Amino acid sequence: MSDTPPEGTPRADGPPTGEDEGHTLAYGHSLRHPAPRGGQNRADAAAAEGPPGPEGQKGGSRPDRGGRTALERKFARLGWGFALPGLLVVLAVTLFPIAFSVAMSLSNVDVSAGGFRLSGFTTGHYGLLLGSERWRYAVLFTVLYTIGTVLAELVLGTLIALVLERLGGAGRSWMMALLLLPWAMITVVSAQLWAYMYNGVYGILTSASENLTGEPVQFLGTRFPAIISMAVADIWKTTPFVAIIVLAGLMMLPKDVTEAARVDGADAWTAFWRVRLPLLRPALTIAVLFRILQAFGIFDLPFVLTGGGPGNATESLALLGWQVMFTNLDFGPGAAVAASTAALVLVGCLLFLRAFRSQVGEEEAGT
Repeated sequence: MSDTPPEGTPRADGPPTGEDEGHTLAYGHSLRHPAPRGGQNRADAAAAEGPPGPEGQKGGSRPDRGGRTALERKFARLGWGFALPGLLVVLAVTLFPIAFSVAMSLSNVDVSAGGFRLSGFTTGHYGLLLGSERWRYAVLFTVLYTIGTVLAELVLGTLIALVLERLGGAGRSWMMALLLLPWAMITVVSAQLWAYMYNGVYGILTSASENLTGEPVQFLGTRFPAIISMAVADIWKTTPFVAIIVLAGLMMLPKDVTEAARVDGADAWTAFWRVRLPLLRPALTIAVLFRILQAFGIFDLPFVLTGGGPGNATESLALLGWQVMFTNLDFGPGAAVAASTAALVLVGCLLFLRAFRSQVGEEEAGT
């Protein structure tokens, strides 16, 4: 027998004669010139494949100024195409009501049996607000109420999160389930529940205060106790939300950082205050932002619990806007209240984010 293979049989020790030696058509890389590995950038890969050509041709995927190739730009356009319907819905349900409120606040509103009609341009509605003592009190009350409740929820939520972190296992699960009950309860229901307890005749808290002090405390009958009582109901409901966000942040912290601090001699308080709390700032920022937005637009709790009273002691901006627009049917001033509330919320959030970023930037520059 002869060792010569039959004619047409490919050789086992190399590529067939006449084909692209050392090249794989599937991947476009040469065996003599292997593809770039980790550590080399896209420009090195393009240089290894050959000189750049026109965009879209083989070996000619020229990056743009942002460093993106034609394929990446194509996928980006495809992603924007998929996201466009969702963006249109967001614009319709979020930005359009705000824009319409601003337009209404700057127009003369003629109300008739067939509805209302906008005509002309005026800034009189905002002048009316600035001259209104009721609006100024609502702004002051809403700002102070937001600051006080958010700070209290932040402190209590952080303490609860630390306790939950140490519990672990089934105990943590049961405690989280109990904590979520107030948060899952509808605000109107929880407000009615607290109204029963604060009731000046048959409320359990009124009876308890009478047993302690000898006289029943009218929680919702006077100005300062009504504000404190409403804040307590709000903190009771929303503190679990802050606690869960902070607990998620604690669970994501690296354990070795805390262990290193303890090895260096830091006690539990120092390790938390100097090491863990700075690392928790992203989670705390999210919690604070959400709570600022919710607390600044509070409506249902004072609407059910106090009705804005006694007098206008617990009247928030949202409640004032509703009463002006839908009780007094003053659509122009009501829209001005809504627009001013949105502007104050936007300014507050931007200032908070700017302060947070500047603080983080200073710390990064100092490291």
